[in-house]
Amino acid sequence: MSQLRIVVFTFALLFLNFFSNGSSAQTKLPSKEETEILIKKATQHMRSANFEKSLVTSLKALDYANSINDNHLIAISYNIIGANYNYLAEFDKAISFYKKGINYANKIRNDTIKYRLNNNLGNTYCFEKKQYGIGIDYYKKALEYSQKAADTSQIMVTKLNLAWAYFEIDDFNDGFSYLKFVNKHHLKFGDKSTIVALNMLNGMYYGNKGENKKAESYFLNAIKLGNVGAEKMNLSFSHHEYSKFLFKNRDYKNAYKNLEFYNKITKELYSKEKLAKANTVGINLELDEYKRKLDAIGIQNKLQNQSLRKSRIILFLFYGILCVLLLLLYSLYNNYKLKNKKNAELTLANEELVLAKEKAEEASMLKTQFVSTISHELRTPLYGVVGITNMLLDEHKELEHSPHLSSLKFSARYLLSLVNDVLQINKIEENRIVLESLTFNISDEINMIKNSLSFLAKNNDNTITVKIDSAIPDSLIGDKLRFSQILMNLVSNALKFTKNGKVFIIANLVEVRDKFNFVEFQIIDNGIGIADADQDKIFDKFVQVGRKETDYQGTGLGLSIVKRLLHLFDSTISLQSKLGLGSTFTFTIGFEHNLDKTIEIINNIQVDLTAKQIYKVLVVEDNKINQLVTQKIIKKNNYICTLADDGFQALEILEKEYFDIILMDINMPVMNGFETTRKIRFKGIKTPIIALTAFTKAEIIEEGISAGMNDIMIKPFEPVKLYQVITDQIHKTKNAG
Repeated sequence: MSQLRIVVFTFALLFLNFFSNGSSAQTKLPSKEETEILIKKATQHMRSANFEKSLVTSLKALDYANSINDNHLIAISYNIIGANYNYLAEFDKAISFYKKGINYANKIRNDTIKYRLNNNLGNTYCFEKKQYGIGIDYYKKALEYSQKAADTSQIMVTKLNLAWAYFEIDDFNDGFSYLKFVNKHHLKFGDKSTIVALNMLNGMYYGNKGENKKAESYFLNAIKLGNVGAEKMNLSFSHHEYSKFLFKNRDYKNAYKNLEFYNKITKELYSKEKLAKANTVGINLELDEYKRKLDAIGIQNKLQNQSLRKSRIILFLFYGILCVLLLLLYSLYNNYKLKNKKNAELTLANEELVLAKEKAEEASMLKTQFVSTISHELRTPLYGVVGITNMLLDEHKELEHSPHLSSLKFSARYLLSLVNDVLQINKIEENRIVLESLTFNISDEINMIKNSLSFLAKNNDNTITVKIDSAIPDSLIGDKLRFSQILMNLVSNALKFTKNGKVFIIANLVEVRDKFNFVEFQIIDNGIGIADADQDKIFDKFVQVGRKETDYQGTGLGLSIVKRLLHLFDSTISLQSKLGLGSTFTFTIGFEHNLDKTIEIINNIQVDLTAKQIYKVLVVEDNKINQLVTQKIIKKNNYICTLADDGFQALEILEKEYFDIILMDINMPVMNGFETTRKIRFKGIKTPIIALTAFTKAEIIEEGISAGMNDIMIKPFEPVKLYQVITDQIHKTKNAG
C-alpha cells in the first residue's frame, strides 16, 4: 500500500513540475528572518494553547527552513511540531518529530537546540508514555548539552524535570538532589515559567516527608502563582498534586474541589473545538511530511518518467488521489469508531467511579457518626467514674493511701486514654498523637499496673512478679500514660491467656546514650502460647487467636495499639512463643534522664491559685451523676453552684438571677446546649459560657463559637484546669466590659 502511494505522489510531482518549470526559477526564496518570525509566532500560539494556529504556522516555517536548507531552523520547527502533538496527546507522533529534529540538530554545532529536543523527549517518555528509564536518560543528555552551553537557566529547567520524574516513581532521595539545586539558584537564574512547578515539587517532597504544613504552604503558593501567571498547564498539575496530598491526609472535601479545578483548567486548555481543528491541521502536516519524503524519490524518477504523455500522468494522478482520499477516509472512519468506543468506555468507568466515590463518602460519614456517638456515650459515664473517685479521695482522707482506690483512679484514667485511642486509631496510624514529656518513676508505674491488674490475676490463679534493674534512675522523663497503656495491654493479655501460672514484668537498663536511658522490658508468661502461624498477625487490628477451646474476651485491638504506640517511641516489639510453654514480649524504650529538666517540669505543674475569689456558677446538665460530680468540683473551690436540669430551666433562672459563669452541657433532650446558648445571647446576656461535653473538641468547636460559647472543656477534666478556665473567661469578660 505504501509503495502505491509513493508512485502516485511521484506522478503528481512530475506533473506539477512539468507545468511549473517555467515559473519556479523566478520564485523568490524566503529569508532567514521571515522564517524566524514564523517560528516565534508558532511558539506563542502553542503557549496560549492555540494548537491549530501553532501547527499551521510551524508547518509554514518548516517549508521556509527546508527551502533555504537551514538545518538549525528545520530542527527548531520539528521541535515546535513535536511539542504541539505532545499537548494534543499524540505522543508517538510527538516523539517521531522530536527525533527528526535531533537528526537535523546533529548536523550542526548548536547545543541549545539539542538540549531542547532531548529535554522534550524526556518530558514525553516520562510523563506521557510513563517510560521513566528512557525519559531520564534523555533528560541527562539534555543536561550534558546545557552544561556545554554553560546556560544555567537550561540546567535549572532540566534539573527541575529530573526532580519531577524521580518524584513520579517515588524516588524522592535521587529527585531531591536536583530539586535542591533549583531551590538554591532559582532566584538568580529562574523565571516565571518554572516558579509554579518548583513550588508544586516542593509540596510533593515535603508531603512525602510528612511535613504537611510545609507541603501545604508550597502547594497553595504554586496555585496562587499559577492563577496570576500564564503557566496554566503547571497550575492544573499543581491542583492535581495538591488533590492527591489532601486525599492522602483525608481532607476529601478539599481534595475533590482541587480535582475539579484540575479538570476545569485541563478542559479549557484542550477544548474539543481546538483539538478538532488542530487534528485537521495535523493531518495536513502529515501529508506535507509525506510530500517532502516523496520529493526526494520524485527527483530520482524524474528523468525516467519525462517520456510519459500528459494524459496518462493526469489519469494516474486522479486514480492516485482517489486512492489516497479513500484510504484517508477509511482511516478517519476507523479512528472515529475507535474514539467513540473509548469515550463510551471512559463514560462507563467515570460513572462507576462516581458511584464508588459516593458509597465511600457515605461509609465514611456513617463511620464518623458511629465514632462520635460511641465517644460521647463512653466519656459520659467515665466522667462520673473519675469524678466520684476524686470525691471519695477528697471526702475520705483515710482512703488516700488505699491501694484499691488508687488502682480504681489509675484504671479509670487508663480506660479513658484507651477509649480515646481505640476510637481514634486512625489518628494513631497517621502519627497525629504527640507524646508528652512528664517526669515519673518506672518502679511506681509498674507496681501501680501490678496492683490494678491484681483482680485479673486472682481470677485465673496467677501471680505477678516484678523485677526492676536497680541501675535504672529514679526519675525519668517521657509519656508515662502511653507507656503505662503499652504495659497494661501486654500484662493483661499475659494474665488472660495464663491459668495457675506466673507472669513476670522485667525491666533492665541496656544502654545509656547522651542523656537517654534505654530500658528493655520483658513480659513473660507460662500460659497457652501462640502458634507460629499466628505470630505474624496478632499485631493486626481485630485479630484474636486461641478461641477454639476457651472464650477469651476482648476487642482484638490491644496488641495493634501496642505496636502503634511503640512506633511513636521509635521502638518495635518482638515475640518468642511456643504452644503450651508460654510467650515473651520484648521491647526497648529510651527515656530521658535530666535532673534540671525534671525540676523544671515539676515547677511548671499548674497549681490551683484561683480559689480565693467566690464566683456564682450556673451548671446546665441533665445527667444527675454528672450534676453531682460537677457540683462537688465547683463547691470544692468555694464557688456558689446552682443546677439547671435543662435549657428551659436555665433560661428561667437567668431571668431572675445573675451569674459570673455558665457551664453548659451540649447533649440535652428537648433543647440542646447550642440552642440554649443562642437564646441566652439573644436576650443580651453577656455571661461567659463554657461547654462541658463528652464530644471531641473538633466536632463542636465551629458550632459552639457560632452559637456564642466562649470556651470548650472535654469530660473528664482536671478540676484545676476548670478553675483556671473559669477565672480566665470571667476576667476577659470584665476587661472587655
